[in-house]
Amino acid sequence: MQISRSKSDLGWFLKELRRYPMLDQPTEQTLARAWRDRRDPDAGERLAGSHLRLVVKIAKAHVGYGLPLADMIAAGNVGLMQALDRFDPDRGFRLSTYAMWWIRAAIQEYVLHAWSLVKIGTTAEQKKLFFNLRWLKAHHRQTGEGDLPQETVREIARALGVPEQEVVEMNRRLSGPDQSLNATLGAESDDEWQDILVDETADHETSIIESDALAARRRQMERALARLNPRERAILRARRLREEPKTLGELSEEFGISRERVRQIEVRAFSKLRAAMLEEERHPPALVAAH
Repeated sequence: MQISRSKSDLGWFLKELRRYPMLDQPTEQTLARAWRDRRDPDAGERLAGSHLRLVVKIAKAHVGYGLPLADMIAAGNVGLMQALDRFDPDRGFRLSTYAMWWIRAAIQEYVLHAWSLVKIGTTAEQKKLFFNLRWLKAHHRQTGEGDLPQETVREIARALGVPEQEVVEMNRRLSGPDQSLNATLGAESDDEWQDILVDETADHETSIIESDALAARRRQMERALARLNPRERAILRARRLREEPKTLGELSEEFGISRERVRQIEVRAFSKLRAAMLEEERHPPALVAAH
């Protein structure tokens, strides 16, 4: 599929996205099934192409980290292709809703890798600080350059659970001007960035459908979790279903077992959870009750 090539050439990417119109939901579903069931290259290209604007939109949200926009778009394109390979249209979601998480994760992984050269830190708290500091500064109306007021530093450190000195150091590393959406795409173009950033927000009907699908998915997961024994369930929740996962060491002390044993239980529990959810997808509860 032509669109799946990894490209860092910004001009090529911007030219490509203009070739593909946005898709309505019925068309998207038809193409998604053709890609899922037959790996139809034309369907895959149209699906990916229609979401290139979403890649650009998410990449633009990360320009404040001082990295080349073209490279972040290329990373986001990889995330888009990963999402497309895993997307199941029968679950009721729009591809944009599903893909944005993969795109953002791929871009943030690239940003973290690039910034690891200056040792931003690898703990969950430090990563949260890295990706939330600019938003929190704006929330406190601290948009200028230079060090933050001590009270702002204290509030941000408290909100994110990190030492105040880490807030100060991270702010100094990230200081830099944002790029305007009114900036032109290039020296030879009068078009602005905002011209290609479409609103990916779902309409009211789609939002209701997605909300219902998410609620159903959560109920399905809870039923699958109920099939695990208490220790498996507790370890899996602590390791994979928390915003800030517990470490193997913490769980080792909590349960009085080795770290390796905690890891083994986590892997086994996740495997059992996945198998239970797949089984339910093949045999939904309503169908089982009918028998």
